[in-house]
Amino acid sequence: MRIAYFSLLLVIALAINACNNVEHRSKVDKEESLEEIYLGQDPPGLAPKPFAPKIIQTEHREAAVAISPDLKSFYFRRRGGTYKNNALVVVQFKDEQLTESLIAPRSGEPFITPNGNTMHLGRNYRTKDSSGWSAVKPLGATFDKFPIMRLTTASNGTYYFDEASENGPLRYSRLVDGNYEEPKALKLDVGIWNAHPFIAPDESYIIWDDQRESGYGNSDLYISFRQKDSSWGPAINLGDKINTEFEDAFGSISPDGKYFFFHRSYGGNKADIFWVDAKVIFSLQKSY
Repeated sequence: MRIAYFSLLLVIALAINACNNVEHRSKVDKEESLEEIYLGQDPPGLAPKPFAPKIIQTEHREAAVAISPDLKSFYFRRRGGTYKNNALVVVQFKDEQLTESLIAPRSGEPFITPNGNTMHLGRNYRTKDSSGWSAVKPLGATFDKFPIMRLTTASNGTYYFDEASENGPLRYSRLVDGNYEEPKALKLDVGIWNAHPFIAPDESYIIWDDQRESGYGNSDLYISFRQKDSSWGPAINLGDKINTEFEDAFGSISPDGKYFFFHRSYGGNKADIFWVDAKVIFSLQKSY
């Protein structure tokens, strides 16, 4: 009887130890995975802070960030120092190491589709397969007449884009029977210079930067939420936590919906990438 009792205690102890080991391994795996996403950076709060200042930021210009769906690769344009033009670079974990690689010495403004298979670069794009990104391809004749700076896409494939001209509207083009329709102007409350739209994957909101007399600085970031009747609501300035006397632009929400990214240009050849908790952005919807 006593032997059976001690045997039972031994079995229970071994089971507890095994559970503890599993729990420990789960915590380690989770910590390792957290180190790889967002380049291992501590998440921001409700006030914007520079993204990866010891990894990405330099005395030069870092702007126009695009994030892979797995949150492990950060593409952006760098200009200054070695890079005389707007070079497209990527910082990512590769072979268990943090690396920076040059994609192209000159590039348009990047956006990665929600499925991660296409990188748009204005009127051009690249596709991705097991060997990496393809050569640059043109969108086609439908879009040749538009001086597109940034083009983003919804999950259903609809394009939303700008044009490099004063008072130019933001436009969209839907994918119909495998072809893109002639672009149409968005019925949106826009200002003097409307640029760099970011469309939500489900098209429930759109973010862009704009110049208005009522703004805080050279360029401010705005958001509009889609209404129940499918129209677009008023342009909402993102406020003085995001916008400053400088040029705040190129806003986007991270693929997991948690953070808002943008860049701030100080004039000349200097800009930095910032991020902030996306609650700052989505809380604005309750006011309108």
